[in-house]
Amino acid sequence: MMKIVVLATAASLAMLSAAAAADLPRKEPPPPPPPVGKAPIGKAPIGKFPIGKAPPPQPVVTKG
Repeated sequence: MMKIVVLATAASLAMLSAAAAADLPRKEPPPPPPPVGKAPIGKAPIGKFPIGKAPPPQPVVTKG
């Protein structure tokens, strides 16, 4: 009877230690450094036209 209690306690402690080890944080590499230099300001068409007044899209031309 005592043998069963000891084995059950040992198994419980083994499972508990494995579960606790799974919660430990892993070491991860640092994030990549940000790019150095100027941002491409004015290259995107954001703010080029008044709101709701954008030019109509060009028609699709197919040759055939």
